[in-house]
Amino acid sequence: MGSWHVTVTDHHRRSGGRPQGRPEGPLARRDGLEVHGRDGELRCVDATGRVRWHRPCPGRPNAAHVSADRVLVTTDSFDYTPRGHLGPALLLDLADGALVAELRGERGAALGGGRFVLGLQGYDAFDTRAYDRDGTPVDSWRSYGHYVVGSGLRVVETDRRHPTGSRVVRLLPGGRIEHGPLLADPQAPEPLVLPDGTLLVLDAGTLRAVGRGLDDTVLAELHPLAPDRQHRFTGSLRRTADRLDVTLVERHPTRMGSYTTHAWTLELHPPQPARNPSPPRQVSIGQRN
Repeated sequence: MGSWHVTVTDHHRRSGGRPQGRPEGPLARRDGLEVHGRDGELRCVDATGRVRWHRPCPGRPNAAHVSADRVLVTTDSFDYTPRGHLGPALLLDLADGALVAELRGERGAALGGGRFVLGLQGYDAFDTRAYDRDGTPVDSWRSYGHYVVGSGLRVVETDRRHPTGSRVVRLLPGGRIEHGPLLADPQAPEPLVLPDGTLLVLDAGTLRAVGRGLDDTVLAELHPLAPDRQHRFTGSLRRTADRLDVTLVERHPTRMGSYTTHAWTLELHPPQPARNPSPPRQVSIGQRN
């Protein structure tokens, strides 16, 4: 099997203010239910628009993950605390919004069966923990980043260090870690997952493909960034039916509130099946070649 490849069909840039943040909409969807959040509150709505439950939230909800009959909500704090603006992570019963456990973590993912992983990065932390449906920790790893469930649990690490030690890794049972390619950007954006499990990673202005086996291919050097410039750029990836949109937002080094958006449109070309090779000649034990 060959590798994915891309063709750049458009590239432009524009200057202006800070681009719009996270779009409006539900934090999570599952089986006709939607979990919505705004400052200080959470609610669950069914397909008819009826509110199933509503509960106060001690913070600003920023993401939700649904697994079976549980939902994990990560939040930002309204006030600056010793943990910065990190708020509590709430493990809730999806049926009625009842609190199952209050956890601590910045980024999470659903594993199935009511189980989750929850990660934390900070001055003294670079860790991921797995929790059962009751919020009891059952495993942990020295890794943190964007979590991709499928083909095991892969992580596009984000360590916020210069030089970075971030990699694409796979978390294995018992706290073990399978190491993949080293990254150049300590804050790579959320990756995209292609139908065959390949990850598209925007790494310091370079688009990379990381396979299920953690093999690594450079697809396009769109806007390679030197280490001393990376902190001024924020990237994103978005896939539609027939194209890939890549964005790098550059903060001006001296003018506050001034940004330049670099945008590319790419066509994605899937791997081509290899031609069938000639079948090997059968040799029995003891037969001379």
